[in-house]
Amino acid sequence: MNAADIHRVRGTRWLLLALICLFPVLVSAQTPATPQGAGAAATEAASEAASESASDESASTATDSANPARPTRAARTAANRPPPEPRFAIDLKAPENLREFLLRHLELQRFRTLRDLDAPELNRLLTQAPDNLRDLLGTQGYFSPEIAVDLAPAVPDSTSAPESQRPFLGTVTLRVEPGTLTRVASSQVYFRGDIAAAPEAALQRADIERSAMLNEGSAFTQSAWDRAKSQAVRALTAQRYPSGRIYNSLADIDPINNRARVYIELDSGAPVQVGAVRINGIERYDPAVVERLVRLAGLTPGSDYELDKLQAAQQRIADTGYFDSVFVTIETQGDGSPAPVVVQVREGQQQKLVFGIGVSTDSGARLLLEHTHLRVPGIGWRALSEVKLERDDSLLSTRWSSPVDARGWRWIVSAQAQRQIDGFDTTTSQRMRLGQSQESAERDRSFFLQYDRARVKNSVLDPLNRVSIASSLSANYGWTRRRFDNTPFPNSGYGLGLELGVGTTLGQERAPFVRSMARWLGYWPLDGERGSPSATVAMPDTTTSSPGRLALRLQGGAVWAKKDAPIPDTQLFVTGGDTTVRGYGLRDIGIAQTDGGVSPGRYLAVGSFEWQRPVVRNGVRTPWETVVFVDAGAVANQPGDLRARVGVGAGVRYNSPVGPLQADLAYGVTPKSLRLHLTVGFTF
Repeated sequence: MNAADIHRVRGTRWLLLALICLFPVLVSAQTPATPQGAGAAATEAASEAASESASDESASTATDSANPARPTRAARTAANRPPPEPRFAIDLKAPENLREFLLRHLELQRFRTLRDLDAPELNRLLTQAPDNLRDLLGTQGYFSPEIAVDLAPAVPDSTSAPESQRPFLGTVTLRVEPGTLTRVASSQVYFRGDIAAAPEAALQRADIERSAMLNEGSAFTQSAWDRAKSQAVRALTAQRYPSGRIYNSLADIDPINNRARVYIELDSGAPVQVGAVRINGIERYDPAVVERLVRLAGLTPGSDYELDKLQAAQQRIADTGYFDSVFVTIETQGDGSPAPVVVQVREGQQQKLVFGIGVSTDSGARLLLEHTHLRVPGIGWRALSEVKLERDDSLLSTRWSSPVDARGWRWIVSAQAQRQIDGFDTTTSQRMRLGQSQESAERDRSFFLQYDRARVKNSVLDPLNRVSIASSLSANYGWTRRRFDNTPFPNSGYGLGLELGVGTTLGQERAPFVRSMARWLGYWPLDGERGSPSATVAMPDTTTSSPGRLALRLQGGAVWAKKDAPIPDTQLFVTGGDTTVRGYGLRDIGIAQTDGGVSPGRYLAVGSFEWQRPVVRNGVRTPWETVVFVDAGAVANQPGDLRARVGVGAGVRYNSPVGPLQADLAYGVTPKSLRLHLTVGFTF
């Protein structure tokens, strides 16, 4: 067989393969399609009449059904048909505080645009309207209403109307006198099971009673009653009793005296203690690390079950980055033995490469390239390397961290090179760190050695000596405490962070220095409702309106050294921008220079005061909030030289599932200009 024959055989083989692949497509194209809807339409048309119009309609339906991409005739007709006209009007005469609620939930509203509604059916609906109104009024605490329903038929129109248009049926007038509002006369909570007598559950019983009881004399509403029951079950199952339930509940209404007596009976069941850890789905990573994180969250063998600890363990495991999904649950045992902690994970890729493009009101356009290796071969550490390019800043960094040990500490090694442009100053810096850190939902601690080197170039101020180089070595300790009721949507609570470093400058002249920084953030709800501190990530409560909250942010820093000590610029302070002092650009507040720019200083003071108020619509909170704020910041080389730069403004915030998104318009008092600031997320 020669070469031509070989090519001919190969060509024939590929042709046969193509025919085999196309055979099902060719057969389906030749076979007439008979969808289920088409057959039903044809059968119905044949049974009704043999007229030509019915046959055309059936054929059209069959054709349209056979081509799903093409809308059916019924769909096209519905799309072209004008919106239905109301068959009757509703005139509700009720107090203003109830009128909108009743109109929104009134059953009659569903039938106003029903095309086939006739007068007899409307009369039947009107006989049911009083019961529907009584049910609605009962949810608002009105159990003795007086209700009247009238129908004023429409005046016949002398003009001829199309046969397809049904006549207007008239106006329905609903007169509602709600009567006296029912108020809570007594509220009781009873317990069954272990919680009823266990001395170690005394605080939990008090917490349940406090959250579940309705205040005597308050208005009784169905929403408040439902909320009280939900809070009771939530408080019961949050500790010790994951199988707790409502055994019985009753709202006894006295419509004559307008009093409500409510009670809830809770059955806790047996208490549950934590047992062994069982991990499912782990293959590439060390299961001992996962078990260690569960124990660090407080789920130690024999300890009482707590929902917050379960959620904290889940968050700790997710923060490792090893897994795409994490679910931590317990399996209660019928014999009362300790409940195993079940960790279900789905592993992620060991290496990830992320490329991002963004924009910031502080730094302009941004390019980001980030590489993560979750388990470096040989040592098992996690390595995060990053390249970031912005309008005035460039950053190259890498951070290596070990798995946590039994006490929650991990080793940290990091290095970075950065270039910043501020006016005529160009700062090129390098930083290296070696130390340990311990992180949790409420508290972070770290201690480390840090090397800094900064090279500042300014060709305008000193053409003959345009470069200033300084370096230092310091030992540092950091401590952060968070006590917010909800992250990342805090309504109350506070956060406090402290940093302290002791070091010496390097080079020809060495001088000791001390560097410290403190920051504080606090929230005060104006309605007086303060939640318990929690690390749970949850959306803010949107069930009720609120006057909002006040937020106060403070920051201060100082570097103590000889006046002529060559401290690197990266150890000094500047401020201004989206997250510090709004109304000013990034790093716009510092020591004023003759070229119009600023340089870092040894002392820093920043303060911000906000009023954050939810946007309420129809009595219900929306995810939107308004913000009014005043910011101030100052930088100087002597405490007595601190002069505040003030910014004032307002903004809006949207509480999205990924965190708060905020847009602020601020006026800088000193530059006398407006600036737009955009921020995403909440961190402390």
